[in-house]
Amino acid sequence: MTWRGADFFPHDLKFPFSKWMAYAVIGSILLNILSLGLAFTRGINFSIDFKGGTKIEIHNKSGIIDVGDLRTRIGALGLGAVQIQSLDDGTNALIRLEQQSGGEEAQAAAVAKVKALLGDGVEYRGDESVGKTISNEIQYTAYEAVAVSLVAISAYVWFRFEWQFALGAALALVHDVLMTVGVFALTQLEFDNNCIAALLTIVGYSINDTVVVSDRIRENLRRYKKMPLPELIDLSINTTLSRTVLTAGTVILALLALLFFGGSVIRSFVLAMLFGIVTGTYSSIFIASPVLEWLGVKRDWSGVKPNAPATSPAGKGA
Repeated sequence: MTWRGADFFPHDLKFPFSKWMAYAVIGSILLNILSLGLAFTRGINFSIDFKGGTKIEIHNKSGIIDVGDLRTRIGALGLGAVQIQSLDDGTNALIRLEQQSGGEEAQAAAVAKVKALLGDGVEYRGDESVGKTISNEIQYTAYEAVAVSLVAISAYVWFRFEWQFALGAALALVHDVLMTVGVFALTQLEFDNNCIAALLTIVGYSINDTVVVSDRIRENLRRYKKMPLPELIDLSINTTLSRTVLTAGTVILALLALLFFGGSVIRSFVLAMLFGIVTGTYSSIFIASPVLEWLGVKRDWSGVKPNAPATSPAGKGA
């Protein structure tokens, strides 16, 4: 007897995804427009990595830090925008000072003022300063990394399949990035270098999911040469749905563990990943696939079986 492992995902699914794709695309376009609007109106809460400034981590020796009181006291120093974030058990805090207009000397003087205000009642766990020139370079490099990854992945899909698949994959990736940026603009979570890593990871996850669905569509195009394209796309999605859901579910479980036990330092990264996994799974089905249905795709790849059936058998799990 051969052990095949647990199999608890229902097979022979026949969800009519094609019937809902037009509504999903319209909804996604509206949400993307909203995301762009939020990004331009509310803006992104960039960390000092992107806009320059100083980050000071402190530990209060006498107990819980009153963040509101501390913010008022440091704000009275006239150092511009000050962000204070409670960490861990509340006895630690992260203070962020914006870049001062007088250059490095003014920045050092601002840090000295804050330390003089805090006195000997706190322990300094570290401080980090990023100049304006460096922050601009980091910001440009981050944008460049995301853009290059989108172009390179689209070129790969075009090479492996054909241009309709590449266009669908590119639109799905842009959708995922814009939606994630919109969430950061809405929630005002701090956007740092870790979030760029999260965006690139989301892009990689999303394209992997899209390629799995695309590969099954191409396989079915070879097998069912006379099947209507919407029906064929539904069949392909349904037969890969078990793989899609179980993979996403496994990743989400790991991310939830990081969210609850990983601490505040990686919280923005984990939240970006959680949202990105959901939207990446969604876009593989409801963004990339409709492009193929609307633009059409060829069925005459080499290797097509001449006597392939016109209709599908009962779908099996991927």
